[in-house]
Amino acid sequence: MRSVFREDHNMFRDQARRFIEREIAPYLPEWEKQGIVPKDIWLKAGEMGLLCSTVPEEYGGSGGDFGHSAVMIEELARVNATAVGFTTHSEIVAPYIVAYGSEEQKLKWLPKMVSGETIGVIAMSEPGIGSDLRSMRTQVRRDGDEYVVSGQKTFITNGGNADLVVTATKLDPTSKELTLVCVETDRQGFSRGRLLEKIGLKGQDTAELFFDEVRVPVSNRLGEENLGFKYLTHQLAWERLIIALRAAQSIETLLEETIEYTRERKVFGKPVFDFQNTRFKLAEVKAQATMLRAFVDSCLERVMRSDLPADVAAMAKLMGSELQGKLLDELLQLHGGYGFMSEYKIGRAWVDARVARIYGGTSEIMKEIISRNL
Repeated sequence: MRSVFREDHNMFRDQARRFIEREIAPYLPEWEKQGIVPKDIWLKAGEMGLLCSTVPEEYGGSGGDFGHSAVMIEELARVNATAVGFTTHSEIVAPYIVAYGSEEQKLKWLPKMVSGETIGVIAMSEPGIGSDLRSMRTQVRRDGDEYVVSGQKTFITNGGNADLVVTATKLDPTSKELTLVCVETDRQGFSRGRLLEKIGLKGQDTAELFFDEVRVPVSNRLGEENLGFKYLTHQLAWERLIIALRAAQSIETLLEETIEYTRERKVFGKPVFDFQNTRFKLAEVKAQATMLRAFVDSCLERVMRSDLPADVAAMAKLMGSELQGKLLDELLQLHGGYGFMSEYKIGRAWVDARVARIYGGTSEIMKEIISRNL
């Protein structure tokens, strides 16, 4: 039992787990081959109230908190369904609109995001700029009552399915200030590039997006001009904790499955578990996973109180992603050759985990953030 969760969180977990085990887990191999999750699963999740759980009731949501968000994040991680892009949609894009959107924008977009009719993405990354968002080149200019957006984005989660793109732009190409503009994907001048081929998260429709003089009304601006960077950084603590939550759940789930595997798998006439090296390796993973869980749950309690500092979130993201890579590698080794087979969850999870040290800010950026408060 984890004290961070209330009874309503636990009830929500039961609902989420049943849905994920029935509607998602059996189809993951098929979606990985296709490189995209079908849109109808979004509608099914929306119908069950599993999307955008923190959106207020007046905009169609359930008015939940970050505890409900954490439950959904963990349950997806438990079956290694991180490639299903619900989290970006529900926990990054929707909160931006709730926090910075006008009443008109909230009423227009949030109910359809909650229902799964509209799939939202955040478009920050560009070719060649890495983590340096202030050097982005996508531009927006004002033309009467419209904004005109031109540029290119890459590595965009849900890019293939996207209906609404919260796009980071610059009004002045010589400035470092950003402006967020919401672009509907049916507007003239918007196009998608190919779905990017990745070493992991193969079921996730990661894409390039192109903006060729795309016109949107000025009312599509999210928040104020030139405050986009402030908005993006304000949400980063939670976004980085999401990665740590996934990591902690992934390690715990794969540890349980590896213990079961080593008890059943025999080498030299006895279970792999009976070798001292196996038990010691599992004991090390258990100890480190337990410490990570305690820290991540402490961070979750703090974010639920709106009290999670940037450097502490960076610590959770850094240690969560680094431990996930290290410990899943140890667990894969205990599977022997079968760990290298795609049909085993440990192999897929190991590959999928590699990106956790890159997105949301690289491990090196996390160390830079932490070092500022030394």
